[in-house]
Amino acid sequence: MTVTHHPTPLYDLIEEFQRQGLSEPYLLTQVVVILLSALAAWVFSRALRPKVRRAGAANWKVSSEGVARLLYPLIFWVSVEIGTVFWRGEHSVTLLRLFSSLLSVLVLVRALAYLLQAVFVQSEWVKRAIKVLAWMVWLVFALHITGALPEIEAGLIGIKFRLGKQDINLLMVINGVISVAVTVLLAMWLGRLTEQRVMAATSLDLSLRVVVTKVLRTILVLMGILIALPLVGIDLTVLSVFGGALGVGLGFGLQKVASNYVSGFIILLDGSIRIGDIVVIDNRQGTISSITSRYVLLQLGDGTEAIIPNETLITSTVLNLSHSNKLIRVVMPFLVAYGANLDLVSSLLLAAAAEEERILKDPAPAFFLKQFGDKGIELELAFWIGDPDQGTGSLRSTLNMQIWRAFSQHGIEIPNPRQEIHLHYDKAESGIEVSSSSTR
Repeated sequence: MTVTHHPTPLYDLIEEFQRQGLSEPYLLTQVVVILLSALAAWVFSRALRPKVRRAGAANWKVSSEGVARLLYPLIFWVSVEIGTVFWRGEHSVTLLRLFSSLLSVLVLVRALAYLLQAVFVQSEWVKRAIKVLAWMVWLVFALHITGALPEIEAGLIGIKFRLGKQDINLLMVINGVISVAVTVLLAMWLGRLTEQRVMAATSLDLSLRVVVTKVLRTILVLMGILIALPLVGIDLTVLSVFGGALGVGLGFGLQKVASNYVSGFIILLDGSIRIGDIVVIDNRQGTISSITSRYVLLQLGDGTEAIIPNETLITSTVLNLSHSNKLIRVVMPFLVAYGANLDLVSSLLLAAAAEEERILKDPAPAFFLKQFGDKGIELELAFWIGDPDQGTGSLRSTLNMQIWRAFSQHGIEIPNPRQEIHLHYDKAESGIEVSSSSTR
């Protein structure tokens, strides 16, 4: 059994070293070219890194730190490639070719790390994925420079199966998965850049900006898939096999998911609910902080967040407190004894409301006598506020404290219901009769 060594930069360098050793002047010249390229990359990257950070942060609002980390290996790689072009001809460039391959892999690893960090939220799984991908890329590179990769590719080509009318081998599937993953990652990255750019356009309505970014991201991902599959030799008609299965899945298990996605676009397009609106959904009052394709994020007053499916907002009643304006009316009930001076009570309530900065002067606060109840006279103080996102709990508490002090100072009684129990002893029947009555 003979082992065939495929020509690779590593084998070429080893053979050249075995023939001529370190005395070969061309080898030393290549080392000098690499050192000069490293120095040039260091100088240029130091000069360009601050400009890249400023330009990325000011113009595109992107994480320019990842781009800055790419500068040194990228400039180093380009410099070595330029040196290889000028040195090529009658001179040996085996060391330059090997070093150029190493630098190209380093650029690829850092580019993948940047794309993953830019597209996905920073988390532990992203860090682990970057490490796994880096090891996989370096493993493939090691197989390539040692000449073992062509044998592995031939073995993968030999594993075939038929899908529809097309013969597909395992290598084609692996290449397809890698191509789709890379193109989708690039599409999502472009979508993220476009989203940040569009969301910065304050002249457009916020809901319209969200719709535009989501549609563009969807189109970019679909285009990435449609471009990637033909590049690896997969016929797009093969996808028709999965189209029927997807339709059945949507009809049964995924119909709720599909309904939420459609409802999300409807909400964004009709503008009935926008980011920043104060709404009441399922007895939960809060502020809409985010509208995604599947759910709405509701920021509640206690700091918690409620994830509400988009379908709920379409099929149920939603109380929007700030759809046309942010003015809301607050009503506070009060109870005073029948002997109280209602004119004085009215002036004290309106005076307390006038002292609060959050209560609007127009419309002015109003006093109402609701009804004559069993326990006392039922009153209401109604007023308007323009900042419902700040809540009403603290405002009610402050007003109640001021009104309590004012009532105590002017001797206005707040009825306090009491339960009186009367015991009657009957000597003839030697029993005790119990009766009770409510008094104010």
